[in-house]
Amino acid sequence: MALEARKFDYAYIQEPDITRVPETEPDARPSRKRRLFTKGEKVLFVVAVAAAALFAVFLLQAQSAINATNKEVQLIQQDIAETSKQNTDLSIQVREKSTYERIWGKAQELGLTLNEKNVKVVPGQ
Repeated sequence: MALEARKFDYAYIQEPDITRVPETEPDARPSRKRRLFTKGEKVLFVVAVAAAALFAVFLLQAQSAINATNKEVQLIQQDIAETSKQNTDLSIQVREKSTYERIWGKAQELGLTLNEKNVKVVPGQ
């Protein structure tokens, strides 16, 4: 048997020496990368952010419409105040110009005379 072992030793091909890294023992459980968020949580997060953004856009749009309407209301109120002031001024002018003395003076300028026979009294005024 020794002869046979020697023949086997000569037939043995030596591999070049390679430094080998010692293998570590694998854990009982294969290690998985632990994800911070699952895919479902990521989808929910994206949906929540999109909903919040849409809500903010709608809120800003509504606030802008409210501001525009308030501005229009203020402009209309200014117009109403100006018109009421003009109406007041015009009613004062009407009272001033509708006095009896002024009307009688204008009638005399135009050559009209007072004829007592043609005067009719209208009750109620």
